Amino acid sequence: MYGIRNLLKGAPILPIVQADTVEQALAVAEAVKNSGLKNIEVVRRTAVAADAVTAIRQKFPELVVGMGTILTTSQIAEAKAAGSQFIVTPTVSPTLLQALVEAELPFIPGTANAADILMAAEFGVKELKFFPAHLNGGAPMLKALSSIFQNIVFCPTGGVTQQNMTEYLALPNVFAVGGSWMLPTEMVKAGNWQGLTDLCAQALSAFDNEAAA
Repeated sequence: MYGIRNLLKGAPILPIVQADTVEQALAVAEAVKNSGLKNIEVVRRTAVAADAVTAIRQKFPELVVGMGTILTTSQIAEAKAAGSQFIVTPTVSPTLLQALVEAELPFIPGTANAADILMAAEFGVKELKFFPAHLNGGAPMLKALSSIFQNIVFCPTGGVTQQNMTEYLALPNVFAVGGSWMLPTEMVKAGNWQGLTDLCAQALSAFDNEAAA
């Protein structure tokens, strides 16, 4: 109910895109697509985020595209109008959770502690973002939370890297990981699209190797 778990395609890895222009966003999306990854979160941290979501949906319909850093009801409406297939928030409040439920669009709300998780659970939400994961105890914290919130699963973001992503994904209460480690800002600004594809492919390979183990 409400979550994005069944919406994501392929490997449960969610590259996070922050673009300064629509053209840049399209180039990054193409780099992600060429790697074999199939999901993208466009964060609402620049003025072009909504236009970028629309453009990526139109040019690469095989990708699953959502909008992140959503904090208000008006931003939820903006994401829906842009064609976002899911919504990601960095935090939670009763007002925001109610608006997300009423939007009838898959979403994962950001949680950082047990109180946040309980609040989301009281709204019937069972798929949550854990953010910033590295500052809130990382994989050990999620492992500890699994005994308390036995029906809740998480997508940790914030401090997730190529080196620790499989540690997170090995946890039974983690359904995906998100991050920008495979889309470093310096490569984006330099237009090193092949470099981005290679990093995304490395993330996919790490997941495939872990899944096969």
